[in-house]
Amino acid sequence: MRKLYVLLSIWLAGCTIMPQTQTPVSVYDFGLQQVSSTYNMSNQQRQLWTSLLIAEATSPVWLDSKAIQYRLAYRDPTRSYNYANNRWAAAPAILLTHRIRNRIAAVTNDKVVSTSDGTRVDFILRLELEEFSQVFDTVDKSHVVIRLRASLIHRSSRSLKAQRNFSMEQAAPTANAAGAVQALTESSDKLTENLIDWLAEELAKEEKNH
Repeated sequence: MRKLYVLLSIWLAGCTIMPQTQTPVSVYDFGLQQVSSTYNMSNQQRQLWTSLLIAEATSPVWLDSKAIQYRLAYRDPTRSYNYANNRWAAAPAILLTHRIRNRIAAVTNDKVVSTSDGTRVDFILRLELEEFSQVFDTVDKSHVVIRLRASLIHRSSRSLKAQRNFSMEQAAPTANAAGAVQALTESSDKLTENLIDWLAEELAKEEKNH
C-alpha cells in the first residue's frame, strides 16, 4: 500500500511539472500600405502644399491598449470584450496615427512632421479616436465601427480653424478576430482618404483668404 502511495505521488508530481500547452497569440497591424490607382489619379487635385504637424491620436482609457475589442449587440451592446489570443501590435490610436501620417505625407511633399521633430509648421492636426471595434449583430455576422474627431488648428494663433467627426462602418468578412482586423484596416484607409479630402478643402479655403 505504501509502495502504491509513493508511485501515485511521483506520478502526480510529474503531471505538475510538465509544461502546459498554451495557445499562441496572433499579433496584427495594418499591414503594408497600398496606394490605389484612384489615389494616384486624384493625387494632383489633392496636393496639400502647407506644412502640417500630426499629433499622436488620443483615445479613451478603455481603448488605450493592444486588445482587439468587440461587442455583442444582440446580447448587450453596452459591454465590450477582448479577444483572448489575438491582439494589435500597438494600441489602435498609435497604429492609426502612423497610417494617417504616412498617407498624408504623400500629398504634402513630405511636409508632415511629428511632435518630436521640433519643427515650426503652419497647422496642427489633432485626432481623437472614439471607437475602434467589431460589433456582432448575430453570432455569425459582424461589422466594424471607427469613429474619429479631427481638429485643424492654426500653429501661430492656436485657434481652431475647422473640426469634423468621421465615422466608418463596414461588414467583417468573417466573424472572428481576423475578420475584424481586415475590416478595420480597410475602413481605416477609407477614413484616411475622407480625412485628406476634408483637409484639402479646408486648406484651399485658407489659401483663398490669403
